[in-house]
Amino acid sequence: MSAAAGVQSGICTLRSAELGVSDLQRSAKFYREVWGLEEAASGGGALYLRAAGPEHHVLVLRERADPALLGVHFGASSRDVVERLHASLKAGNVAHTDPAQLPGYAGGGYGLQVRTPDGVPLTVSSDGMRHAAIDDPSRPLSLTHVVINSAEVPAQVEFFRERLGFRISDTTAMMVFMRCGSDHHSLALAHGRRSSLNHLAFEMAHFDGLMHGGGRLIGAGATLEWGVGRHGPGNNIFAYFLDPDGFAVEYTTEMQHIDEATYVAQTAEYWGSFPMRPCRWGMARKPSEAMIRAFSGELRA
Repeated sequence: MSAAAGVQSGICTLRSAELGVSDLQRSAKFYREVWGLEEAASGGGALYLRAAGPEHHVLVLRERADPALLGVHFGASSRDVVERLHASLKAGNVAHTDPAQLPGYAGGGYGLQVRTPDGVPLTVSSDGMRHAAIDDPSRPLSLTHVVINSAEVPAQVEFFRERLGFRISDTTAMMVFMRCGSDHHSLALAHGRRSSLNHLAFEMAHFDGLMHGGGRLIGAGATLEWGVGRHGPGNNIFAYFLDPDGFAVEYTTEMQHIDEATYVAQTAEYWGSFPMRPCRWGMARKPSEAMIRAFSGELRA
């Protein structure tokens, strides 16, 4: 039996990502005034930003000399899931923290932390604080997926499958797409030279909202680095920009939803022969050179 058998249906959502940024005030200004997030709390040397959806926060910013991905936070359906995950990790001799109440400024709840084989901190928690939703489709609803680069993708895939119960949705020559809920992917693992952030993707309410949000960014002086287009794996519409440190950030909508009973994951060979790559519409063409560098984890100065 897989070590994750008891938690496969319990880790159900992506909650937030944490970034180390070179200038906290500059990044906070971008994500609040341009990207469309709102301050939820601050504490422990970090700023917590919410989206228009009910999640307490979707992005955490900490000032660091070297900008980097500092962690990813997933949601569990109940406290029992966290306890079962704790028992599973303990039985597998996987280093992790004991379950505990999380600070109120971080959204509260009950959770634990474990690291991927590459050393990326992951928090899994239940019962976090919630907000009333904000009715503004030009602002992101949630953080919908995180893509992480790794020089050892197979080891990362095995960890997420065997330890956390994720399922593979599709595989391409570049990355493995994985899910923990009904969305086609909440995580993707990309082949790279080292562990780094490839990009963060924020869900928009619909295509019109994505276009209005993108218009706000362009009006603020941002450059559309790739898009607007529609991806192959996931079938989602995309528009990519760069944040002040050069992290790749995506507005997306219309992500494919998976029927666990009927869905068949496709291989790299299938996607390699898929028509109209890398955009189903044939409109987006290729990402800019700046975006290609950002996807690789090589941030601009």
